[in-house]
Amino acid sequence: MSTLFSPIKLGALTLPNRIVIAPMCQYSAQHGNATPWHLMHLGQLALSGAGMLIIEATAVEADGRISAQDLGLWSDANEQALASTLAAVREHSAMPIAVQLAHAGRKASVAPPWLGGHLRSSTEGGWRTWAPSPLPFTPGNEAPLALDQTGLARIREAFAAATLRAARIGIDAAELHAAHGYLLHQFLSPLTNRRDDAYGGSLQNRMRFPLEVFEAVRAAFPAAQPVGVRVSATDWVEGGWDLEQTAVFAAALKARGCDFLDVSSGGLSPQQQIALSSGYQVPFAEYLKKEIGMPSIAVGLITEARQAEAIVAAGQADMVALARGILYNPRWPWHAAAELGAQVDAAPQYLRCQPRELKALFRDAKIG
Repeated sequence: MSTLFSPIKLGALTLPNRIVIAPMCQYSAQHGNATPWHLMHLGQLALSGAGMLIIEATAVEADGRISAQDLGLWSDANEQALASTLAAVREHSAMPIAVQLAHAGRKASVAPPWLGGHLRSSTEGGWRTWAPSPLPFTPGNEAPLALDQTGLARIREAFAAATLRAARIGIDAAELHAAHGYLLHQFLSPLTNRRDDAYGGSLQNRMRFPLEVFEAVRAAFPAAQPVGVRVSATDWVEGGWDLEQTAVFAAALKARGCDFLDVSSGGLSPQQQIALSSGYQVPFAEYLKKEIGMPSIAVGLITEARQAEAIVAAGQADMVALARGILYNPRWPWHAAAELGAQVDAAPQYLRCQPRELKALFRDAKIG
């Protein structure tokens, strides 16, 4: 039996297989509201046969959007729009759906990637951003505003409120975004956190705000449903956040009820030097899984079915996540199941498409 296509339990949620669709920004929302594009995008991925779909980085306040076109969950209108999209998707798919809750911090206010992806200042149609310390992402960028106690409380409350909205619309799992140089990662890394109060300096102080946010999210989400965290295991910069510090953070998360770690890297500094290779981040997930004993997701240049199978079968990670690869091939799980002799769920409208030599590939999906 394929290990990749075996079920896994996260809290009370059972995933039918170990393939996770990673959160991928679409830069297609209007005032934080999901649009018909999200219905098309999420709808096709929910029919892919993966074990779980994580909705893109979803801002907990307007200032926390990566771009002005980012999805949000800070308002009633945001909640209603995403609820409508989710209801339509779930008419035709029983796939578990998670949401990644996020605040971009100093990496907010950017143009969509197809318009250059550059940071937009408050005088160029963007907005003033927030961060632990008033350090711009690159020299010449507008400096962010350093968060004071009132600002920290506002953002903690925004995460909790967005989590309650996610629970109300029936989201199955939540992932807190503490990676890729966004706000919570900015608090963790000594490169971006130069505070001299209780939230800066020592590792314990730098972890304080991200852990407070996690506690707020965990308390706001149903106890039986999983809450995980996406981490950057290293900044890939000398003197920055690294794997050993990530392990300390992960242990603190586990003690607070974290259900899984989604292990990525980088994104904090333009000085990063990433050693790209096939599955280059898998060793990070493996180390954290073995050191902390928490279910882990490996992500990054995992492209082939047998590669994914080997990662999970060897215990390097409990799940693998696909991003660009599943945009390129939205039926990747079908093809992986065919190659590994496994089965996937498929909508009844698609059952007749399976090749004659793969008669046992599809399980008839039961919806409702």
